[in-house]
Amino acid sequence: MLTAMSVLLAVLLALAPPTIAAVPPADPPPGADPARGPIWGPVAGPVGYVWPVAPARLTRRFEPPPLPWLPGHRGVDLAASPATVVRSAGAGTVVFAGQVAGRGVVSVAHAGGLRTTYEPLAVARLHAGDRVPAGRPLGTLVAGHPGCPATACLHWGLRHGERYLDPLALLGRGRVRLLPRPGVPRR
Repeated sequence: MLTAMSVLLAVLLALAPPTIAAVPPADPPPGADPARGPIWGPVAGPVGYVWPVAPARLTRRFEPPPLPWLPGHRGVDLAASPATVVRSAGAGTVVFAGQVAGRGVVSVAHAGGLRTTYEPLAVARLHAGDRVPAGRPLGTLVAGHPGCPATACLHWGLRHGERYLDPLALLGRGRVRLLPRPGVPRR
């Protein structure tokens, strides 16, 4: 049985070029308030992915449900000012750009079966089938994301097929959780 970490690792390795330059974690900018959460700027990830908003302040982490049909948080929330440009985290093809439940949503399919989703936005003139490079504007952030502690938050999601993953892993920043190896007794 594959674990979530082994699936994520397999996906990231499949997307990685033959050699990867290590990208050190970006330090928070001078004067950042650590009590308000981490803030990161436009740093490219180890596999060619970029932050969808910059600067980005993480307000809610990925919280996968224990079972696919149970509640959880299937992405991350990044606080930013309303009207901040939201960019495609990686090169791909737009598979959806429009309204869902009254909110603007854009979904982009990437190599290796990955799909990123961005909401709520005022969607740029995009259509399903449009090719977008990493960093291409998809729209601008609008206020109104439920549960956002700031004026506006981008909900950024990542899927591989039907399985939700932590989008911060695209930037080398996902949570690392060590699991016991099968057949090795716990101490």
